[in-house]
Amino acid sequence: MTLLDNPDQAKRLARAILSDVAMYNKEKVESGIKNDDIFDVLKEEIEEGRQHFLGRVSPDLNPELIYGTAVVDVLIKRAGKIESSIW
Repeated sequence: MTLLDNPDQAKRLARAILSDVAMYNKEKVESGIKNDDIFDVLKEEIEEGRQHFLGRVSPDLNPELIYGTAVVDVLIKRAGKIESSIW
């Protein structure tokens, strides 16, 4: 399989993976935001997504940074309407 070497495609893939994590784990996302422990609550799902992503993207693109940015954009920023002491 050919690794993605286009940064825009890599960013889209990271967001898609994390959108799936958020969609299939709505209760965990809500609980994690409310209790400020989202990274603990979704540790396995985030790591599974990370491994999938790293296996599809060229290391030349700094995939850890792309994935980490997508985690914040998709799991944290989109959850801004959830009541929490962290905002």
